[in-house]
Amino acid sequence: MKTCINTAVALCALFSVTLGAQSARLSVAPARPEPGAIVRLTLSAPRLPSDSIVSVHGALAGEPLHFIASTAGAWHALGAVPVDAEGSLVASVILNRASGKTETVRARLTLPKLPPPVAQPLAVDSSFTRPLDSATAARVQRENLRARAVGTRAHDSPPMWTASFRRPRASVITSEFGTGRLFNGHMTSRHLGVDFRGAVGQPVNAANRGVVALVDNFFLAGNVVYIDHGAGIVTAYFHLSKTLVAVGDTVERGQQVGLVGATGRVTGPHLHWSARYGTITVNPLDLVALDRNWYAAPRRTSVSSR
Repeated sequence: MKTCINTAVALCALFSVTLGAQSARLSVAPARPEPGAIVRLTLSAPRLPSDSIVSVHGALAGEPLHFIASTAGAWHALGAVPVDAEGSLVASVILNRASGKTETVRARLTLPKLPPPVAQPLAVDSSFTRPLDSATAARVQRENLRARAVGTRAHDSPPMWTASFRRPRASVITSEFGTGRLFNGHMTSRHLGVDFRGAVGQPVNAANRGVVALVDNFFLAGNVVYIDHGAGIVTAYFHLSKTLVAVGDTVERGQQVGLVGATGRVTGPHLHWSARYGTITVNPLDLVALDRNWYAAPRRTSVSSR
């Protein structure tokens, strides 16, 4: 086993040596990801005419990785860092060749120590700080499980997009991902989405092409739309005054899927935009920051990624 350490970026990639000088290599960027970050993985592996690669699969933070051939001998995938992860994470990838040989490649990410969330003070009615009654708490748990299930199922289909992700609204961001919620002087939660300013009835647009996986009314999130974009990626749109799509609809990038509202547990009208990679909640703006060519849906794939 050979180890490569770059202390400047705190990224350590471990390479299995099964093919000598022609061993595969795995890299991850950014090297020091923030909590809830989307990371980009690049696998470089030689194509041997006498022993072709027939499948590539891997995992990071308990979620599968979906590799897509980008150029000769190179594959791209997306992964996610849980919001509460500290210390390090290891991405592990297995290459299977036609001869039956396998090669395992790993990359270790060193994570920065979690800082305390920046508090966003809010003066709210006392109902926001009281514990939920048992029936309501059970409802919230059921709704959270349904949302997680959408993320899990998103791994079952290939990526459906060919263009970059876009913001669902062009308005000002009023609350960023990861900020702390200080209700009446008490820290109650970490904000796991991005809030956009909006008045009731203003349009909310799909961030990218996908299939509507869930439309319902949740206790906390109000009227919601969840879109499965494939390859583990899901975006969700909360607190809508009206939903304009149904489960099973295929929506296009920029298509209107709902209207801004104030449904659910909110202090006023706005859009809360959320994203998941599988069951991991991530910063949706990291999707917007992806290069449009990084992980676009392929016209054809030469090897299996599962």
